[in-house]
Amino acid sequence: MRAARYYGREDVRIEEVERPSLGPDDVRIDVAACGICGSDLRMYTDGPKRPLDEPHPVTGAAAPFTLGHEVGGTVVAVGSNVTALDVGTTVAVNPIVWCGSCRYCDAGHYNRCASGGFVGLSAGGGGFATELVVSAEKAVPVPESVPAELAATVEPFTVALHAVARSAFSPGDDAAVFGAGPIGLAIVQQLRASGAGRILVSEPRDARRDLAGACGADVLLDPVTADPVERIHEETDRGVDVAYEVAGVEPTFTQAVEATRTGGDVTVVSLFDDAVAFQPTAVVTGERTVTGTAAFHGGPRPAEEFSVTARRIAADDLDPERLLTDRLPLDDLTDGIRRLLADDAADVKILVRP
Repeated sequence: MRAARYYGREDVRIEEVERPSLGPDDVRIDVAACGICGSDLRMYTDGPKRPLDEPHPVTGAAAPFTLGHEVGGTVVAVGSNVTALDVGTTVAVNPIVWCGSCRYCDAGHYNRCASGGFVGLSAGGGGFATELVVSAEKAVPVPESVPAELAATVEPFTVALHAVARSAFSPGDDAAVFGAGPIGLAIVQQLRASGAGRILVSEPRDARRDLAGACGADVLLDPVTADPVERIHEETDRGVDVAYEVAGVEPTFTQAVEATRTGGDVTVVSLFDDAVAFQPTAVVTGERTVTGTAAFHGGPRPAEEFSVTARRIAADDLDPERLLTDRLPLDDLTDGIRRLLADDAADVKILVRP
């Protein structure tokens, strides 16, 4: 079969590889689509966090490995022990890998596993391939009305769902989102589906700011032309109830804190390349809360959040098509990565059809 193999920084090769073997507890998935994620971009530009020849502590995988963790497809074979999934089932893949023996796994927090990782990112075979084999619990069925291709968007939308769940959000709350990339836009949609009050989005790129409006934002702010904190305080009663930092730069972190009301809550979703200088007095005197969020629930019951997202897509409460700006064949994966990395990138989310 064909797969996109990661050899190192800026070195992704489309190759013919052997089909992965199917174990008794596994399922084989015919991949309909796999999304290019910001984590894939980071891997491409910066390289892996561990040496390429160092096996992953859980899977034993080392480079080269197949990239891709936002996967949707159809089950085409099941292992001898698998009874919960049938051939022909459309699934989204929950890519979290966990050790099962650390304090976090013992507590059921598999997304915090001390040795964890992701299928197709840090731990072996991935979705930029014709087929993918994963353990059966990682294959989450989606409603029949959700196309297999759109099942690939369940993963990023569930990142957004988990971020909202980790925050102090309650229905009716006013919310601010700083950054309208794929996850920021997915958070806007999840907030709207969860019954948010007013949603305010700060985003410097015109096209993405407009897209935030199409996704359900009520107030669109350009931080280049006006102070978004001042505008948010003008538009709300002394600040929003909850804010989400989804840009990963120092100004938006500070703005997210300052945009909340006294007693407000900030959830940091981004991975930051650089350290930030921050004066925490506003957190102390305003009794604000700053929370981190990491991916989504995984482990033996990975459908807990994935199924909520899939049902919302099926009910048209979420619209993944709003985020999709192109669909590419596997041979054009590197081109898609470079397009998303461009300073003037017009693309938001690109799906790859192996």
